[in-house]
Amino acid sequence: MEFLNTLNGLVWGWPMLALIALTGLFLTIGLRAYPIRNLRAGFVELWNGRHKQGEGEISGFNALMTSLSATIGTGNIAGVATAVALGGPGAIFWMWVIALVGMATKYSEAVLAVRFREKNDQGHYVGGPMYYIRNGLGPKFKWLAIAFAFFGMLAGFGIGNGVQANSVADAMSHIALDGTGIPEWVTGIVVAALVGLVLIGGIRRISDVAGKLVPFMAITYIIAGIVLLVIYAEQIPAALELIVTHAFTPISATGGFAGAAVWAAIRYGVARGVFSNEAGLGSAPIAHATATTDNPVRQGTIAMLGTFIDTIIICTITGLVIVASGVWETGESGASLTAAAFNSGLPVIGQYVVTLGLAVFAFTTIIGWSFYGERCTEYLFGLKAVPVFRVIWVLAIPIGATQELNLAWLIADTLNAMMALPNLIALILLSPVVFKLTRDYVQSDKSDTTK
Repeated sequence: MEFLNTLNGLVWGWPMLALIALTGLFLTIGLRAYPIRNLRAGFVELWNGRHKQGEGEISGFNALMTSLSATIGTGNIAGVATAVALGGPGAIFWMWVIALVGMATKYSEAVLAVRFREKNDQGHYVGGPMYYIRNGLGPKFKWLAIAFAFFGMLAGFGIGNGVQANSVADAMSHIALDGTGIPEWVTGIVVAALVGLVLIGGIRRISDVAGKLVPFMAITYIIAGIVLLVIYAEQIPAALELIVTHAFTPISATGGFAGAAVWAAIRYGVARGVFSNEAGLGSAPIAHATATTDNPVRQGTIAMLGTFIDTIIICTITGLVIVASGVWETGESGASLTAAAFNSGLPVIGQYVVTLGLAVFAFTTIIGWSFYGERCTEYLFGLKAVPVFRVIWVLAIPIGATQELNLAWLIADTLNAMMALPNLIALILLSPVVFKLTRDYVQSDKSDTTK
């Protein structure tokens, strides 16, 4: 724990936070805020993307759902709560900031993933940072592609497996069932069995499951959150004031809350924001590379919605409910803090909404990240290694479910930064390609409109 804490402090120090934020800002400026200006167009593309448009494995809609299945997870429920518990309400403001510039990052990742994707020995489309580094930057950067794939493969066991299994097992252990909670090892085995059944079907099975479960659970969670925000309507102005004020000024200890400096608000807001929306990590483009599309920009326009939906909508709802309810001052953290916030406005029902949301989000994240891990493993060791990876992945779920939560979060946080670094370097170096493809698409679109 001491070693990991030291390493985490280094990789999530100000240089990494600055690199993530400045990369997003650089891409936003270079794209002339294309993702923000074309938010409506993104939803139109998403709706049209339900049907196949060009070459690929799965529809553009299901590619986003697969990406969201891995993105919307414990970060939206437990991650936001942890950010507020450690950084204060101001952390939510910095989550918004990193999400707005992160839309350009996610857009650029998907554009490059489709532009530089290729077919493997089985004839399936494969792509992601390791491929756009190798095919876009050339042989001299092969080491960077290998570094991403290596850290991506390992990071999946943290962000996409251990943390998810641990959080859902912890939540289920507090659900009353004949006077007792469900044992963590039981939850771990059940989740492992369900994940194993999905993985047998490959990317098409994963995308089909994600395409049904993610919209259903996200909409359910959003509706419950909106109901709570209506209940807390009078407290929302004060909550927003707290969020904005303490993004720039320290907050002193109050109740069970230990207090937080501005640096803590920035650090935990950015770190948990990236953990939640994954903009810059390089994970989502692995899914978007399989999309059936006739233009990289078209899929990028769909991909950027992942960051908007995840952070600007879902994380904001969680954060506002926590701050408006006042439970952030109790000293609670993680999923239990979110459950307490929901329960204070919707007694009994609120707790079950959070637990169900956590269970479904964690399950879809595990299957989504399994695909990312498979692709990284395939890049490093070939197709023959994929079945071995799947077995290890499923066996890791019960282990993660029964480990200490703090350790699981620490490992996940540290590995996230280490996989993000090669991807961020590649995004900066390949930004001219993204800018050119975007300009060409916009010009062709204007030309078609004129005709």
